[in-house]
Amino acid sequence: MEINEWQTQVDKWIKEIGIRYFDIKTNALLLSEELGELNRLIARRYGEQSFKKPMSNDEIDLKIQDEIGDVLFVLTCISNQLNVDLEEVIQKNLVKKTKRDALRHRHLK
Repeated sequence: MEINEWQTQVDKWIKEIGIRYFDIKTNALLLSEELGELNRLIARRYGEQSFKKPMSNDEIDLKIQDEIGDVLFVLTCISNQLNVDLEEVIQKNLVKKTKRDALRHRHLK
């Protein structure tokens, strides 16, 4: 799926199933919430935290994937609300990072 197609599908879903976009401020807060949920899982899977109720790494990995999906969905909603073309943004971002970091991390090999 192309990124622009994803944006269109999210917009269609919002209008047909979600009824309307949440206020941009609400979506910004929801993005923070979803990132927090993702970070919580990463802290327990890869960091020093542990779960109250043990889970297998496979279960955690599936939950991480789900949270990444939630983050992408909310970020796409925000992008749609702000009329941001994610494909264009991603391409520009890679160019910026390439120029800035072309030699930056070579010593870390």
